[in-house]
Amino acid sequence: MYPLKIRNLFLASTIILAMGTVSAQDGLVNSLKINASEKSVESFKFTDVINLANTSIKNQGSSGTCWSYSTNSYLESEMIRLGKQPVEISQVFSARNAYVEKGKNYVRMHGAVTLGDGGELHDVINMYKKYGAVPQEVYSGLNYGTTKNKFAEMSGITEALLAAVVKNPNGELTPNWEKAYAAVIDSYLGEVPKNFSYKGKSYTPQSFAKEIVGINPDEYVEFASYSTEPYYKKTMMMVPDNWSFDLVYNIKMNEITSIIDNALKNGFTVAWASDVSEKSFSWKNGVAYVPTKKYDDMTKDEKENMFNGPKEELEITEEIRQKAFDNYQTTDDHAMHIVGIAKDQLGKEYYIVKNSWGTTNDYKGYLYVSKNFVKYKTTSFMVNKAGIPADISGKIGV
Repeated sequence: MYPLKIRNLFLASTIILAMGTVSAQDGLVNSLKINASEKSVESFKFTDVINLANTSIKNQGSSGTCWSYSTNSYLESEMIRLGKQPVEISQVFSARNAYVEKGKNYVRMHGAVTLGDGGELHDVINMYKKYGAVPQEVYSGLNYGTTKNKFAEMSGITEALLAAVVKNPNGELTPNWEKAYAAVIDSYLGEVPKNFSYKGKSYTPQSFAKEIVGINPDEYVEFASYSTEPYYKKTMMMVPDNWSFDLVYNIKMNEITSIIDNALKNGFTVAWASDVSEKSFSWKNGVAYVPTKKYDDMTKDEKENMFNGPKEELEITEEIRQKAFDNYQTTDDHAMHIVGIAKDQLGKEYYIVKNSWGTTNDYKGYLYVSKNFVKYKTTSFMVNKAGIPADISGKIGV
């Protein structure tokens, strides 16, 4: 997807197809251990400032469905905020419906649009609005004996099928290709239930979304930041996995953290998409920040001690942020869930971020991400409109 920088395989990308039988998750986790430090946990001393309620850590397995795991985790926290008993929402149900819609778009665009597992935060909201939701226990997506998602074979077959459709060998498309495409997906993930029982009551996906999940999809606002586009207007999210061509509100770089801070301080968590391929993002150590030096300019000692305690950070500007985006140094890699704020022993604030790679890192599935990193590497984020500061709400008309 990005010729200058290989994107992590099970994130928001299509490179999973090239993995074959190799575990995408293992590939990424191993790559992020390059600069891991055994002393990180004892060198960083984090203290919670805000830590909002969220559900258990999940594992997306070998699938590029981080966008679905993170945004459904976000909706589960919204259920808690609304005083509801949270339920694990089926992440694969959201993804399955997005795959169907993405396939339709792919054919309409003659194959000139991103395919694969990747998606964006808004895809979950859009699929929720159109298809509803189901609990994980009803639709796990584990339809052929696996205990974790493993989508490479399915992705290879669906890509080949759609490529054949786009070639249009009959000279005119039939309606049957949509049935064939959906049938392949359902053979791997399972057929979507039209009705199901939950706690002794019968639901459809639409009635479950309305009565049990109970969120209003129209209340959620997505943001990005491009210095090349007018501020406070809707603009195209310029990343390949925006297959639905959704528009987002464009804000200034410093307003990324202003909005996130305001949301968290008022009890709202945040769905967050970012580049995570920087060597200063350590999954093992659970810390991400922006060093003052480029990795290639560091001494061996500096590289080995990147995560041995708090470090001074590069001051991020609009110019630095936009240049990294334009040069493919910031790519649309991964989506996670911001659930709070913490301080290190020097008083610097970090966001507490919930991930979907299991609990194998130093903080059992969570990370501490500096605000400078968020300013620099955010590709988009989503928040309930009630969590947006009043001055920004006024500027965008929400």
